[in-house]
Parts: sequence; structure tokens; C-alpha cells
Amino acid sequence: MKLRIFTEPQQGASYDTLLRVAKAAEDLGFDAFFRSDHYLAMGGDGLPGPTDAWITLAGLARETSRIRLGVLVTAATFRYPGVLAIQVAQVDQMSGGRVEMGLGTGWYEEEHTAYGIPFPPLAERFARLEEQLRIITGLWRTPVGETFDFEGEYYRLSGSPALPKPVQRPHPPVLLGGKGATRTPRLAARYADEFNVPFEPLEVNRDRFTRVRQACAELGRDPDEIVYSSTLVVCVGKDDAEVARRAANIGRQVEELKQNGLAGSPAEVVDKIGRYAEAGAERIYLQVLDLDDLDHLELIASQVLSQVG
Repeated sequence: MKLRIFTEPQQGASYDTLLRVAKAAEDLGFDAFFRSDHYLAMGGDGLPGPTDAWITLAGLARETSRIRLGVLVTAATFRYPGVLAIQVAQVDQMSGGRVEMGLGTGWYEEEHTAYGIPFPPLAERFARLEEQLRIITGLWRTPVGETFDFEGEYYRLSGSPALPKPVQRPHPPVLLGGKGATRTPRLAARYADEFNVPFEPLEVNRDRFTRVRQACAELGRDPDEIVYSSTLVVCVGKDDAEVARRAANIGRQVEELKQNGLAGSPAEVVDKIGRYAEAGAERIYLQVLDLDDLDHLELIASQVLSQVG
């Protein structure tokens, strides 16, 4: 089981804060550092304000050396696919081949309104997402010296030199995820290297993993080519008092966190991770909400990661 650190900097974090967390995660042996791709806080003032996901990863690519880097997940509404293909390929080069691209439809209408980004209906967002996946992977796979063309409903490319190329070949891992029961598994079966279920109980994870496997079988793809992962909020303490303190610091109740996330003593969390593994999860993204509490990461690394990694 691989454990990855996942942050939500739109809630209030500077680049320097993210750098401290990423370096700590790398030093402590976590597999990856991921961040969200949002421009507006979900409650609270969000000070000092949002940081851009791919600019953040570009900086981290030069200031880390081992840990993998990614976004969970980039909104297809935020960037043109050709531009995103260039950005991700460049950050992959800057990191020496450590980048992973999560891509989704986008869902948070208020941030689109706040920053003047169009927010079409869900059916159109799904259609745009699929075109973006075809374009981005097509650009990356085009041999050097050849050109790429695409004619879709929403995007058209003609005579693209399809440069630059990422370090990872044929391209950086593509992560898709979500809670949808039909369209999302089909899209994952066609395009994903990893499928992620965010913030859901065991039975939902098991069901969505099964649906992706079934969709792979329908397409003639080996379902074991895909990595299956889960995202859960984490709140670990050496004793009940420490768990309660950490829960209070993120504005959550202990029992709710134990029910919906990974919370409690290291032994409790190790046990629950084991149950997610039995449901099919091969990686877990630990949503860390208090980015100033590096002692929390040290505890997880020493008493949880050491037991499951």
C-alpha cells in the first residue's frame, strides 16, 4: 500500500507552506505529494489566497528530488487541452519524470463565477473532458517530427508539432476519479492509468472499482493495468486527547472523522487502511487539512506508513 499526501491549499496556504509540507513528505518517505486545483475557498476566508496548481508543481519539481507530484484533480474547465499538455510535459521535464496528471470535469461553480471561467452544464463538461483526454494523450504520443490533428465538437487542432514531450513515455500517468457510477468508469477504462474514489466508504470504493474493472473487460483492456486508489481525510493521534485536538483544529468531530475518514490511534488507522486494501485500494491519498502540523506527518510516517508501506 502506497500512502500519498494530499493538500487543499485553496483553504489558505502559501507556496512556502506547500513547499514545507512537500519536503517533509519526501523526507518522511511518503510516495507522493498532491494538491487540489481550486481557486476559491470552501468556507473561511482562504487567506492568503489561491495558488495555481501547475505553477506550484513547477516550483516543487525543482525543490524536491524523489517524491512524485500531482494534482487531484485539474479541472478541464480551467485550461485549453493544448496548453495543459505543454504545462504538464514541461513540469515533468523539470521534475525528471515525477509528475502525474489528474483530470476531471470541474464541479465548483462558485469559483468559476468568481474568476470569470465559463461553467457549462455537466453533460458538456463530460464531453469536453473526453476530448481533452484524447487531445492531451494524443499530443504526448505523437512521434517527434510528426504533427497532430484533432477535430472535435469543442476543440480543433491542426498541424500541431505536439511539443514538448514529457520525460515519462508514452506519457505521465493519467488519473481519473469520481463518484459517478456509469460515465466515470467508462472514461477511466478507456484513458486512466489510475482510478480514484474520493471520500467514500468501503462499500462504495469496492463497487466503483468493480465497475471500472467491468468497463475494462467490455473494452478488451486488462483491468490490472489500472491502479485503484482512495482519498480519505486523515487525523491520527498518539492518544484520544491528541486525536481530539487535531480534529478540533480542522473543525471536525472525532466520531465523524472515524466514520468517514482515517482517524484515531495509529493502530486504528492501520486497521482501516487494511480494510480499504481488501476492497481493492492500492494507494491511499491522505487529505491533510492542517498544513502547519508537521508533527502529524511524522507520526503517520513512523507509526502508520511503517506498518503498511
